[in-house]
Amino acid sequence: MIFSLFRLAIWLTGAAVIGYFVMQHFGYEVNWRYYDERKIVCQEKLQQCQKDIIKTGLQGARETCNFQCVDPSILIRKK
Repeated sequence: MIFSLFRLAIWLTGAAVIGYFVMQHFGYEVNWRYYDERKIVCQEKLQQCQKDIIKTGLQGARETCNFQCVDPSILIRKK
């Protein structure tokens, strides 16, 4: 059982490394700083949502707040 889990971890790590090099070969890169860059924007959106909840209640927050402030499709970008 433990050997199977260890073997699975090795396979997943190998697939991730191969995938990373294949992406670089085709001109793509992983944006490692994406979450650090988006953290400030997300915090500002959440503060605005807090103000909307205080002013208009939950119904106003549902209409104006966008809780999907992180877009994972930008995580991998073309060089």
